[in-house]
Amino acid sequence: MSLTDILSPSDIAAALRDCQAPDSFSPKKFFQISGMSKKSSSQLKEIFRILDNDQSGFIEEDELKYFLQRFECGARVLTASETKTFLAAADHDGDGKIGAEGINYFKYR
Repeated sequence: MSLTDILSPSDIAAALRDCQAPDSFSPKKFFQISGMSKKSSSQLKEIFRILDNDQSGFIEEDELKYFLQRFECGARVLTASETKTFLAAADHDGDGKIGAEGINYFKYR
């Protein structure tokens, strides 16, 4: 399964266009534009599984900086500031990584 099986390719493209400039990425806005904020918990868990590159059950900071590239190979890497902000917003237990429940955070924000 790929992200385009769950999200519209045109919505993904629009979300990526919105955050092309460094330090312009907003997780909440990306989730809204890409359509992720409208997906069910089970769909979000599948998206999380796809984004969890090493299949560890968590998205760590090293994986998170490549978040946009999981949607499109040529997309930019998140800046250190964007990565830290994203991680802080979704890391509910402060362990430095996002579990599957963390991705649901943006659905309700």
